Amino acid sequence: MNDSPIPSGLVAVKRALISVSDKTGLIEAASALAAMGVELVSTGGTARAMREAGLAVRDVAELTGFAEMMDGRVKTLHPKVHGGLLALRDDPEHVAAMSAHGIEAIDLLVCNLYPFEATVAAGADYETCVENIDIGGPAMIRAAAKNHGHVAVVVETDDLAALIETLKANGGASDLATRRRLAGKAYARTAAYDAAVSSWFAEQLGEPFPQRLAFAGEKAMEMRYGENPHQRAAYYRAAGGGVADAEVVQGKALSYNNINDTDAAFALVGELDQFGKPACAIIKHANPCGAALGDNLAEAYRAAYACDTTSAFGGIVALNRPLDVETAQEVLKIFTEVVIAPDASDEVRALFAAKKNLRLLIADGVPDPQRGGRVIRQVLGGYLVQDADTGHLSPDALKVVTKRAPSEVELSDLLFAWRVAKHVKSNAIVYAKGGATVGVGAGQMSRLDSTRIAARKAQDMAEGLGLAEPTTRGSVVASDAFFPFADGLLAAAEAGATAIIQPGGSIRDDEVIAAADEAGLAMVFTGMRHFRH
Repeated sequence: MNDSPIPSGLVAVKRALISVSDKTGLIEAASALAAMGVELVSTGGTARAMREAGLAVRDVAELTGFAEMMDGRVKTLHPKVHGGLLALRDDPEHVAAMSAHGIEAIDLLVCNLYPFEATVAAGADYETCVENIDIGGPAMIRAAAKNHGHVAVVVETDDLAALIETLKANGGASDLATRRRLAGKAYARTAAYDAAVSSWFAEQLGEPFPQRLAFAGEKAMEMRYGENPHQRAAYYRAAGGGVADAEVVQGKALSYNNINDTDAAFALVGELDQFGKPACAIIKHANPCGAALGDNLAEAYRAAYACDTTSAFGGIVALNRPLDVETAQEVLKIFTEVVIAPDASDEVRALFAAKKNLRLLIADGVPDPQRGGRVIRQVLGGYLVQDADTGHLSPDALKVVTKRAPSEVELSDLLFAWRVAKHVKSNAIVYAKGGATVGVGAGQMSRLDSTRIAARKAQDMAEGLGLAEPTTRGSVVASDAFFPFADGLLAAAEAGATAIIQPGGSIRDDEVIAAADEAGLAMVFTGMRHFRH
């Protein structure tokens, strides 16, 4: 240990208490501390691991003069531990109290917590989860973090190596800036830990919306900016299985908008996967500009792309099957921001490598639309929290309300269009034919406007492809909510639609049904709406 005077703001680390569940990097860090003359104090398995590595370790029971008890539940909850962490070294009264009670200063705490989150994720039983709720660890961490003017605290194994380098650079002392930064991380960790425990208890008690709701995330990545360059942004992972867990095979860093749109595409293709066929979803600004099923992936992509070739430029492509060469070649014909799929062959990866800015993401399968969870949105002064929209229906749940029932072909397209409409911003209108969207109207203040916009887009596509008539001729239409008036339905009929699927429930349902009968349309009610704001 360097005995030269320590400048203001630096605290010599003479004693370290180390108690960790995750022992990654433990021996390397402990060895470096011992080499600097730091006394190592530890408990249980951590002490055993260090001794097996040949390090001298002092048991915490020797420090406290009190043996561990109750299966290790009580070992660090002792005044000589917390006094050593909390004492203000520049306060004469604190120093006197330490001397009077034989309390030794602890200058560094290295502690990560019992793996409660991992235990829950593994599906452990109630008793096992409870036993993995750490008590002594959070108490020590919070004490050390509070006293960061004198004590350094490490809660993440990734910070150990950096701290060791800091100590070496400062002659065995920690600096105030480092201690403050580590204290902030410590409180964030205990807050996230408590959030996980409280959320688990709420779930066990069957309380979807407890009186106090806590949630936390772990930073997965920072972006250059948010939706716009003047907005800062980062992505926080709250649970596995999302876009952040996908392997980024190539391409430049994902942006805020990339992740938002890729999430929307990924969710929609998971919905379409329920049909058991190759599927493709193309997303632009979180709305589908094309979605389709096919006998193979390339067919599905071409059909989705044909819905709106203009909007597909610079879009996000999600696929529910491993990306093959034929599909990859089709995708590469236009500029695409992101492609996400369950897998891609080496040949496909080589093809994509020529497009250095194109992001290729490989996901672990596709999302389960019935997975559930919460949707959380911040508003001024608080948060809106709701269940995820896992609503789905079967043909048996449909109510035919018109004189004419839909044909088998129409029914198949109606169910497809309904699933797509669930992922379109309200007011949502989706025209579909042959297992593919042919027109999408999204996010309008009027349902009539959405109906007309979708039809106009289909007409534009038909003209661009040299077709004799708009692709909405002979299509079906899905509406995410009821038609409040007959005008939207009549606009769909004018565009060539032959069948309608909608929730029903308007005070003017009778008028809308009568208009459908007069136009010769088949119409079914779902009794369920899919607003997506």
